[in-house]
Amino acid sequence: MVQPAQQIAAHHWGMTVDVDRCTGCQACVVACQAENNLPINLEEHFHQKRAFEWIRVERYWEGEFPNIKARFIPILCQHCENAPCEPVCPVYATYHNDQGMNVQVYNRCVGTRYCANGCPYQVRFFNYWEPVWPEALRNQLNPDVTVRSRGVMEKCSFCVQRIRRARIEAKRDGRAVADGEIQPACVQACPTNTLVFGDLNDPNSKVSKLRNGRRAYRLLNDALRTEPNVYYLARVDNDEAEVAHG
Repeated sequence: MVQPAQQIAAHHWGMTVDVDRCTGCQACVVACQAENNLPINLEEHFHQKRAFEWIRVERYWEGEFPNIKARFIPILCQHCENAPCEPVCPVYATYHNDQGMNVQVYNRCVGTRYCANGCPYQVRFFNYWEPVWPEALRNQLNPDVTVRSRGVMEKCSFCVQRIRRARIEAKRDGRAVADGEIQPACVQACPTNTLVFGDLNDPNSKVSKLRNGRRAYRLLNDALRTEPNVYYLARVDNDEAEVAHG
């Protein structure tokens, strides 16, 4: 059953993605891999179509030759309020918490992959192998994030370890979490400020103002009614306006 935003306790985390700003640099992909201990993608994994990336940047083309342009759109777990992945899990490994996030409990997961089959965004990944890192890279693993073993489904968590740390520090200092204080790895690494993360329950937060703007839309929501907590901001093409006025 979908929970209205006003009934979600304390915080309701969400993100906006400005498609007009994205340059396809893949900085968010690399940052996510380093922060969340994602296995290294080897060439053989790509050939088997079993590559890992919690956030991917899809490229598509617009226009006709010679006036063709490359466009980019980052895709990650949409943390849907009405998530198709949740009711199909036989062990309740994936569920929706009271902060607007789709949570994955690794210890419960038995690897049925029902959630991946139910996800229309294709943002869930299955560990086919035990993750192995070269000796030189083992010291870079994040101690705040568990290393998932073979047979477990995983996906974007909005860097929940950073959310928890910020909330603990705010509680210790006797204050509220400030807008912009929590930044998932992808948001922190983005050089063009394409990604904005924050509390959707706060009407004055930057993410709330952006999601209420005229450019905001949600992927596949009109067709599937998944009610994602990730909002996209439509592209603005100034070149077309210049051509029209030329």
